Amino acid sequence: MDAHGADGLPSRRSFQSGLSWRTILAKRENFRAAFAGFDFRGVANFDDNDIERLLADEGIVRYRGKIEAVINNARRTFEVVQEEGSFAAFIWLYEPAKDDALPQMRSKSPASETLSKDLRKLGFKFVGPTTVYAFMQAMGFINDHAEVCWMRKDVETARNTLRTPT
Repeated sequence: MDAHGADGLPSRRSFQSGLSWRTILAKRENFRAAFAGFDFRGVANFDDNDIERLLADEGIVRYRGKIEAVINNARRTFEVVQEEGSFAAFIWLYEPAKDDALPQMRSKSPASETLSKDLRKLGFKFVGPTTVYAFMQAMGFINDHAEVCWMRKDVETARNTLRTPT
């Protein structure tokens, strides 16, 4: 886990919208190769030729709307970085209260709904509250692993040692 989340922006999570996690996770390395190693700076420079290349890539989900949304979101992320200094500094403004995540009881939260709404105001696409909730889980904002889950303690430890951006 790092201050930027699993891949810097909710791009891969946007592709999951309406699909199974297993489908997307099985294609993770293909997505990484297709989308500039998940570097938003590279993706922000994609053009129509890149969109056509991605639409022909059988290793990823070939949905034009989602591909265009990822490129759009990379550009919006770049704008946030210019305004806030880093995307992480902006995102961490939305850190939810500790009690905002009951173990495996929901797929969205008040914090993910607020962040989703604000991202959409900034022009981001495919960033509904459920997608944003998954992003927040990946970042360590939300640890909704069941109390008996071995991963809960690992996430807690990682979160407690993380220095959040300012």
